[in-house]
Amino acid sequence: MAQSIGIDLGSRTTKIISLDEENVTFKEVFPTGADPLARVRKTLAQIQPAPLIATGYGRYLLGENLGAARVTEIRACARGAFQLHPECRIILDVGGQDCKVIETDERGNVVDFEMNDRCAAGTGKFLEIMAQTLGVSMDELVKMSLAAKRHIAINSMCAVFAESEVVSMIASGKPPEEIALGLHATIAGRLGIMLSRFAGRGEVLFVGGGAKNDCLYQLLKKETGLQIKRPADPQTVAAFGAALFRDINR
Repeated sequence: MAQSIGIDLGSRTTKIISLDEENVTFKEVFPTGADPLARVRKTLAQIQPAPLIATGYGRYLLGENLGAARVTEIRACARGAFQLHPECRIILDVGGQDCKVIETDERGNVVDFEMNDRCAAGTGKFLEIMAQTLGVSMDELVKMSLAAKRHIAINSMCAVFAESEVVSMIASGKPPEEIALGLHATIAGRLGIMLSRFAGRGEVLFVGGGAKNDCLYQLLKKETGLQIKRPADPQTVAAFGAALFRDINR
């Protein structure tokens, strides 16, 4: 009986999945925080030991301290996405600090990708900053956006300049819900540009923490005109994919 544990230690959240063959027997998601190693150890103590495979920004930390095998986020994400939705060849992964588009072949192997990890625009961090500027939680920001009947255009793609732009809009009395929708529209436009490079290469699967955002999901489909799919739990796809790399060399 093949068992394994996949850990996606990301910049904002950590995801842990335990597999028995291909069946999920344990799942946990928590904020990465200042001492992720201690939290990971605490969680692992609660479940049956199995080979560890780590991915995400903290994979080297887990490799050095827990003896975990390591796999890149791109490969882990592709493997998990293929297992869940083999019909999708294009994967859009929006995380806390980066976003990427991955193309796979008919066996789930990565054949091309594009990644944005130098700017917060198009990531979860961008919306977190803007939610703080508007004085609301992330959940409230999404609800406000979904309730808006129109949006105000945000001209800057830079998180720093966009924040200044939002502050000016608030000061001038612009409706917060229209600002919130404008922020989502800005990200959807950025992601749409990334996806356009892969146009016509296959169906799209939207994963990562950003895929949990219903407003972003709806705008992205409208922006691209594509029938974009989402798995049941988009945030844990990379951890799931990592757990499938049982035979990877440590």
